Amino acid sequence: MSSQVAYAIVRAGGRQEKVSVGDLVTLDRVAGEAGSTIQLPVLMLVDGDKVTVDAKTLASAKVTAEKIEDLRGPKIVIQKYKNKTGYKKRQGFRAELTTVKITAINA
Repeated sequence: MSSQVAYAIVRAGGRQEKVSVGDLVTLDRVAGEAGSTIQLPVLMLVDGDKVTVDAKTLASAKVTAEKIEDLRGPKIVIQKYKNKTGYKKRQGFRAELTTVKITAINA
């Protein structure tokens, strides 16, 4: 039973993303080379008025994505300061990200 679905909610990197076929989505870093395919677990399927959230049905559903590129997010500066104590702390962070293109949603 393979049919094209309008959109799906998938779990990706500890978050949930709404995806449709052809979308470019930025996720937390995914292992693999550019051009490789990955499978994302489906939490909900929506096709017009039909909404599927049943766990048994979703176990067979697949969202396939093609890895486009690895990149790094914007730099975030974390600063802590406590008045009158001389305590100052500065730390930076850049997220490791991956851009993927959704190629198929199979219900």
